[in-house]
Amino acid sequence: MDERVSLLRRMQIASGGGGVAIDNKIEQAMDLVKSHLMYAVREEVEVLKEQIKELVERNSLLERENALLKSLSNNDQLSQLPAQQANPGSTSQQQAVIAQPPQPTQPPQQPNVSSA
Repeated sequence: MDERVSLLRRMQIASGGGGVAIDNKIEQAMDLVKSHLMYAVREEVEVLKEQIKELVERNSLLERENALLKSLSNNDQLSQLPAQQANPGSTSQQQAVIAQPPQPTQPPQQPNVSSA
């Protein structure tokens, strides 16, 4: 960066009165770069906000599904879950929990998450 500045200063000295015009062009170019960067950052922020919104919705859905599955299972099935996590090949008990017919239940209230 210092090399560019010194090069620009030498160009200003060599060109005499044209130094002000060069400074203006450099400033305009820097403003253009800045505006392009700001636009790109704003665009990326919007994409990330949308992804966050989708992930929050997905998380909420999965939490409700988890609560429903817990409410439909008995204590014996729930006590076996930590053993199944250590032994991922055992899925027959998991399938038994899923195979139970759903009963109408009220899922717990989810906290209200607002975006900044």
